[in-house]
Amino acid sequence: MPSQQEKAERFLSLHRSGQPLLMPNPWDIGSARLLASLGFVALATTSSGFAATLGRPDGAVSRDEAIDHAALIAAAVDVPVSADLENCFADEPEGVAETVAMALGAGLAGCSVEDFAKRENEPIYNRDLAADRVAAAAQAAHSGPVHLVLTARAENYLHGWPDLADTIGRLQAYQDAGADVLFAPGVTAPGDIRQLVRSVDRPVNVLAMAGVPAVAELAATGVARISVGGAFAYVALNAAAMAARELLDRGTYGYLERSASGRRAAMAAFEV
Repeated sequence: MPSQQEKAERFLSLHRSGQPLLMPNPWDIGSARLLASLGFVALATTSSGFAATLGRPDGAVSRDEAIDHAALIAAAVDVPVSADLENCFADEPEGVAETVAMALGAGLAGCSVEDFAKRENEPIYNRDLAADRVAAAAQAAHSGPVHLVLTARAENYLHGWPDLADTIGRLQAYQDAGADVLFAPGVTAPGDIRQLVRSVDRPVNVLAMAGVPAVAELAATGVARISVGGAFAYVALNAAAMAARELLDRGTYGYLERSASGRRAAMAAFEV
């Protein structure tokens, strides 16, 4: 098992413009081991996917729960793991730094901090405060022997404010504050993604969602990383729901064929 420092160094080196790192988001230890066994070289937790395993909506997980969950994922696989830590469970920079320090203690290779304030009347933090939060996160992430790879997220597009100029300005501020990777989930148009990539001097992550170009086209724009958020977790939940509906509504067992292939994949991934 590589050390935490080795994993963090490896994780940062995998971010190359035009050669995007495909980074799926497992929601538990089993899905993490499965994805690693399939050849993915880095993973990231998903706040929404993990919350779903607890029967909760996204945003309803505590800091301790998120950190403990991320630590379990990181310890379960040999590949680098980054944690989706939402807004780092704090408004003020000091609280953000505490959360990042906990992420370091959890054995992670990276983590994220977003500027979503979780307030209905003011969903996005003021840019100056948001940049100060990233600076505090970067100080905590980079001050020790492990260079935790910090991803700073501009959340405008996910919360009713699809302003590309403001989003770019925020990412530039987060770059100056010390972020290693920049991320604006919800930006989907190829031209907008290209403009965003050209406007910053850090690797850019894109969230795979409806309307986002395929991997090859994203590579041509200079994107360095592609993640899936909670999508894989919801695909799994949908498969379970479809099997359940078949049994309830039709009384048949067609799902067993899909179950057999899933069992084979799991057996291969979990083999000790």
